[in-house]
Amino acid sequence: MSTRKTTAEKIEAAKLEKQQAENRIKKLLQEQKAEERKIRTHRLCKRGGQVEKLLPGLARLTEEQFETFVEKTLLTGFAEKVLRGLSPQESEPDAEPEVITDTVQDDGGDAADNTTTARKSNANSNAGASEPARVAS
Repeated sequence: MSTRKTTAEKIEAAKLEKQQAENRIKKLLQEQKAEERKIRTHRLCKRGGQVEKLLPGLARLTEEQFETFVEKTLLTGFAEKVLRGLSPQESEPDAEPEVITDTVQDDGGDAADNTTTARKSNANSNAGASEPARVAS
């Protein structure tokens, strides 16, 4: 008796292998997405915790109040400038720190300059560590 497969049997076996390979790919993609979600969730929780640590009053705000706070503080031209100064993809390794000046109203109604030095990322810095920006008054 011959152990040779017919062409039809070979086609069926190949189709089965193809389906199994597609299922393995599908499962691996699901695992990859789950890992990415886990990393993102961890990052969001860690950063949110850092913000609440620095500004404890935020924990008492409603979602709407928090959204207003974010819009009025973080979605400003000044915040964008600081972020650009801290972004590693836009930083030169040996560049001097960028000095950012923004004019704000103080309690007396006079315009005051706030000068912030944003440290640029360099090759020797700790990737996970960040230093707060220094504000000169």
